[in-house]
Amino acid sequence: MKIIIIGATSGIGKELAQQYLALGHTVAVTGRRAELLLELKKQYPALYTDCFDIQADNAVERLQSIIANISGLDLLIYSAGYGDPSTDLVAETEIDSTATNVMGFVKIATVTFNYFLQQGYGQLAVLSSVAALRGNSWTPAYSASKAYVSNYAEGLNIKARKLHANIIVTDIRPGFVKTKMAKANGQFWVAPVDKAVRQIRAAIAAKKRVAYITKRWALIAFILKRLPYWVYRQIG
Repeated sequence: MKIIIIGATSGIGKELAQQYLALGHTVAVTGRRAELLLELKKQYPALYTDCFDIQADNAVERLQSIIANISGLDLLIYSAGYGDPSTDLVAETEIDSTATNVMGFVKIATVTFNYFLQQGYGQLAVLSSVAALRGNSWTPAYSASKAYVSNYAEGLNIKARKLHANIIVTDIRPGFVKTKMAKANGQFWVAPVDKAVRQIRAAIAAKKRVAYITKRWALIAFILKRLPYWVYRQIG
């Protein structure tokens, strides 16, 4: 299988690349930090790498170049994005987070979907978050942008069905995973990265439409969706 992982210099994206390579798949990764990509390439010579920012004007062209370099694409995993805490509502943090998580995402998602449509098959897996389910006062832009990702993924699934296209879109919604991005206070049920990634791979292989990582977070999602606002506002 030919796989491209957008945002794989650390955390979940990096672990996904390592595990897929170990299984013998052709893997290409992207990221903004050239030094980390170089380290990955030294460690895994078979890995294809390309350094670019998904907000850049030439991001689509760079993605198309990667597809050409690996002679096709079966699965694209969108693992880019971030969400720094913004308790003081720092405009720069909110704007940059939204631009990356929304505009960068939709740019890659649309070109990937259209590529699969022309090809006749393919799978797009997007990393959203349990945070997508409700607004959050600590990271308002992050929660809102991840809600966008989840809703967009659902829209693409519906579009694929209406077009009778063999395209799967998997919405991955992690809870707390032990990565450098996990900066929130009061974390619980924090999963090791390797365990989370094994479950992500299983969800992708099963062609799930929505998957909570780890699986126990489905319970939290069930509760969060049903909490009345006057209760949720005490914790959100």
